[in-house]
Amino acid sequence: MNISTQKIAIVTGASRGIGAAITKRLSLDGFAVVVNYAKNQEKAQAVVQEIHAEGGDAIAVQGDVSNAQDVELLFDQAEKTYGGVDVLINNAGIQTPKPINIADTDDELYDRIFNINTRGTFLALRQAARRLREGGRIVNFSTSAIGLAMPGYAIYSGSKIAVEVFTNIMAKELRGRSITVNAIAPGPTATDLFYQGKSEELINKFAKQAPLERLGQPDDIASTVAFLVSPEGSWVNGQTLRVNGGIV
Repeated sequence: MNISTQKIAIVTGASRGIGAAITKRLSLDGFAVVVNYAKNQEKAQAVVQEIHAEGGDAIAVQGDVSNAQDVELLFDQAEKTYGGVDVLINNAGIQTPKPINIADTDDELYDRIFNINTRGTFLALRQAARRLREGGRIVNFSTSAIGLAMPGYAIYSGSKIAVEVFTNIMAKELRGRSITVNAIAPGPTATDLFYQGKSEELINKFAKQAPLERLGQPDDIASTVAFLVSPEGSWVNGQTLRVNGGIV
């Protein structure tokens, strides 16, 4: 595809799970993709190689989304390689290793979750607001855990509800540039991040909660992202979509 017409997408936290699925789907839809990763270079390169094998265009760029300089350099590298950025998918995020009540949450865990989930989203949004080309798309990631309001998920949910507020307000702040800003709030989704620290009994409980009686799959989420960044999704703006099989 001609680089002058090809759309360029940055996907944070894209070396595995939902991020990797989004990256591959966007590539199939014709985007050149910047695969951001924090630590796992091998998995990020594997995603890039898979895209190349299918005839797509992608690069891997290391960066900690909670570090302002890293995020700026991520956009710098995208612009240096492809000439600009059209789409930001703010996918990078972490959960608590297991459900943990507020009373048992230490300062270090609180800071780690908010630094990546909230500050990381903010830093990427700040760069996108300054650097996305006209007609761009931003998709942030929240969580359906907010609606479920389950004990043990207060810190994780709290870090994500700010993202929903960022989403709604930034959509208004970008008035006049034809840029949409939306968020996706997945329910329980079959990824390594979801499985960590959970018993088989708890996993099965989550799988049965939705009326569709299964866990979400990364491709379920990637399909919704693909819609939001496509021309067909251009009238959806400032919204949070609960992509969760009806769990809440």
